[in-house]
Amino acid sequence: MAQLYGLLAEFEQPKPLQEAARRAYEAGYRKMDAYSPFPIEGLAETLGNKSSKLPFLVFLGGVAGGVGGFGLQYLGMVVFYPYVAGGKPLNSWPAFIPITFETTVLLASLTAVIAMIALNGLPQPYHPVFNAPNFASASQDRFFLCLEALDPKFNPAETRQFLEGLQPLTVTEVEHWSDETLERAPAAAS
Repeated sequence: MAQLYGLLAEFEQPKPLQEAARRAYEAGYRKMDAYSPFPIEGLAETLGNKSSKLPFLVFLGGVAGGVGGFGLQYLGMVVFYPYVAGGKPLNSWPAFIPITFETTVLLASLTAVIAMIALNGLPQPYHPVFNAPNFASASQDRFFLCLEALDPKFNPAETRQFLEGLQPLTVTEVEHWSDETLERAPAAAS
């Protein structure tokens, strides 16, 4: 038998979803997520999501790229192969700027992509909400709010009543199939 992952409310427009998320947060629910076919401005804040670590990580990646690019040029031109050309100093930093800029951008962008993937928990080939009926339309024309069963305030009957009070199109139970449940399923079907 599957465990209850949460309750999923389906909405037809983004405004009711945002209002439902706001009311759920005000009611004390903290473990919830929203799904929509396009980004909705302010929805992440309405859900109570904290600011991301991504900008700081990208900044660190950029600094590391700039320092690394400049350092490699300095080592090559000043330490390992010093050569005075045209009376220029060995550490001719204006000549180092283009490569320093390029390595800054390169490492910042690579950090952004890798950190975004890691912070979002990707790749995620399976999530319990994928089993919910009509959830495929979350990438087309429907909006969903899922209140998770792990939330301390979650009570199946009360939470269902709360969600139905938000006037969604449907409220669906989302089941979570554990590995143990899936291993027993074929034996039970025989």
